[in-house]
Amino acid sequence: MDAPSEFRNPGKRRSKKGAKPQLYEDTSMQPPPSQYGAPPGQGYDPSAYGGQPGPGQFPGAQYLNDPMANMAMQYGQSLAGQGTEFVHKNIEKYVSTSRMKYYFAVDTTYVLKKLGMLCFPFTHSDWSIKFNQDQPVAPRDDINAPDLYIPSMAFVTYILIAGVVLGTYNKFTPEQLGVQTSSALVWLILELFILNMSLYIMNLKTDLKYLDIVAYCGYKFVGMIVSLLAGMIFQSTGYYGTLLWFSITIAFFLVQTLRVKILSHPEDSNYSGGSKRSLYLILSISLLQPVMMWWLTGYIMFAK
Repeated sequence: MDAPSEFRNPGKRRSKKGAKPQLYEDTSMQPPPSQYGAPPGQGYDPSAYGGQPGPGQFPGAQYLNDPMANMAMQYGQSLAGQGTEFVHKNIEKYVSTSRMKYYFAVDTTYVLKKLGMLCFPFTHSDWSIKFNQDQPVAPRDDINAPDLYIPSMAFVTYILIAGVVLGTYNKFTPEQLGVQTSSALVWLILELFILNMSLYIMNLKTDLKYLDIVAYCGYKFVGMIVSLLAGMIFQSTGYYGTLLWFSITIAFFLVQTLRVKILSHPEDSNYSGGSKRSLYLILSISLLQPVMMWWLTGYIMFAK
C-alpha cells in the first residue's frame, strides 16, 4: 500500500503549512499597464499632442523644441526688428523726436494759463518769446511758446463733444465719429499746406515752423468745444454768442502771436518790401480760423 502524499514529501508539506496566506497580488515589480490596450511604451501620451506637459516642463515647451517653430520665431523677430528700425528712421527723418518733445513739454500751470489766455487774450500784454542760447524756452517756462498738447487734447475732446451733440438730436451713429475725425484732419492738413505754400511763394523769412502752424491752427478747437457745449445747453443763442466771442479772441491772439513770429526780422534787406505781405498773411491766418470754427461746428449744431 502506498503511503499518503504528505508522508512521501514531508518537507514540502511543512513549507506549505508554515507559509502565511497571501492577501493581495504584488505588482510593484511589474511594468505599468498600457493604456487602451496598446503595448507597453506605445500608449497615448497627452503631452505629445498639446495636453498636460510632463514633469519639469511648462505649457508649450514641446513646440519650442521644434526646429521649425524656432526658425519661424527667429524670422518673425527679425522682421519685427527691421520694421521697427524702418519706422524710426522715417519718423526721425520727417518729424524730429527731440522737436516733438519740446512741443509737449508742458505742466498743469502752463495749461491753465494758456487756456485762460485763449479765452481772454485782451488781458495779456507781453507777447514776446523767451530764448535760451538761441533756442526757444520750453512751453512750461514760457506761456507765449506754442505747444501741441492743448491742440491735440482739444481735437479729441471736440470729436467726443460732437458725438454727444449729435446724440441729443438722435443723429448719432458710430460712423459719425470717423466722419468728424477725418473731416477735421483734412481741413487741418489743408490749412497747413496753404499756409506753408503762402510762406514759400511770398519768400518771407520768419521763425515760423510747420509745427508752430499746426499748434496755432489747433488752438481754435478750444473755442469750438465751448461753442458746442453752449449750443447744447442754450440752443442757437448760446452757440452764436459763444462762437462770436471765441472768433474775436482767436483772431486777436493769432495777430499778436504771429506778429512776433513773422515780423521779427527788421534787419532783412527785403523787410520793408515784404512787411505788407507779412501783414496780409497774418490777417489771412487770423481771419481764417473763425470761418473754420463755424464750418466745423455749424452743421453739427443744426443737424436736426
